[in-house]
Amino acid sequence: MYLCVLTPNRIVWDSKVKEIILSTNSGQIGVLPNHTPIATAADIGILRIRLNDQWLTMALMGGFARIGNNEITILQALEIAEANLRKTAGKRQKIEANLALRLARTLVKAINAIS
Repeated sequence: MYLCVLTPNRIVWDSKVKEIILSTNSGQIGVLPNHTPIATAADIGILRIRLNDQWLTMALMGGFARIGNNEITILQALEIAEANLRKTAGKRQKIEANLALRLARTLVKAINAIS
């Protein structure tokens, strides 16, 4: 199975994987080879990636996922959230982006601590 995680500025992940666990708007889903094709919204949370016997974690800031033909493509907005903190966006947008970024970083630390 092949996973590609893209942000507006770069490719974050691009390789074969054994399994993933993805946070979606309706809960977490596990994806194994030959998964039924779907498209779903990715939620702010943790993407868990299994390579052989090792699990890795990645923070997601929302986006979209397309699964089909043993290929998973996740388009995420992580760098958009970070960019909003640097631009002269409205105060509310800066606060929301900062909170989402802190939540994702906290989730990654928590998952890594118990893994």
